Amino acid sequence: MPEPVLRDIHLYPVKSLAGAGPGEAVVEPWGLAGDRRWMLVDTERRLVTQRPHPKLALAAAEGLPDGGVRLTAPGMEPLTVEVPEPGRTITVGIWRDEVEAVPAGPAAAAWFSRYLETPVELVHLDAPGERRPIDPQHSRPGDTVSFADGYPLLLTTTASLDALNSLIAQGDHPDEGPLPMDRFRPNAVVDGTTPWDEDTWRTVRIGAVVFDVAKPSSRCVVTTTDQRTAERGKEPLRTLARHHRISERPVFGQNLIPRSTGTIRVGDPFEILG
Repeated sequence: MPEPVLRDIHLYPVKSLAGAGPGEAVVEPWGLAGDRRWMLVDTERRLVTQRPHPKLALAAAEGLPDGGVRLTAPGMEPLTVEVPEPGRTITVGIWRDEVEAVPAGPAAAAWFSRYLETPVELVHLDAPGERRPIDPQHSRPGDTVSFADGYPLLLTTTASLDALNSLIAQGDHPDEGPLPMDRFRPNAVVDGTTPWDEDTWRTVRIGAVVFDVAKPSSRCVVTTTDQRTAERGKEPLRTLARHHRISERPVFGQNLIPRSTGTIRVGDPFEILG
């Protein structure tokens, strides 16, 4: 078997929107540079995602060199949003966390509200190193995260996706497979491992950057959303619930916390350290 390597990198500048697949990315303590630094909130200032709004899959955010984003979506004129000036923050809710963030302004709010046909607001995480601690049960003191679900990076493997697609082909909804990796919205995709081997890892290295493997990634209804059409099905949750559960939750992929910084590149060697 070939030596494991990093096959793909994915960045999602705005949480729950389509992102990009660059050839390299800078690893910061709280995640990849430019990843999930923006988020949508509703009128109660709570997180808005693809869960209730699958059409967010069809909207895309391109990260710009200055930290801003260029937004596109079907039926919408493109919009460039600059990083808001530091100053007034508002408290926003993301899952169980309360986080201070900076409003992006009325133009971005109007753009997304028109697209989703409901009032929403775009906010920016101005100081990810200070704003949001990681669950202390699975991290070290001082560890922080951006607007990602809970951890700085998500890693998946092509071997486990192949195994999952084989199970889907034998299940109740074989017509829904094979599924592409974008259903799982990972940051790093690794080639050359064995199926489900990632469930045993504790520490890994991509290129020169070392990561702790914090915990498996529990999967939700977003994985049943076709990221190209916004249509929903039953897979992969049906098959994961039957064949790959940890602590009674369907899981796919592993959450990572950087223990060093640097740049990772597609083709970098991948090493299991423990």
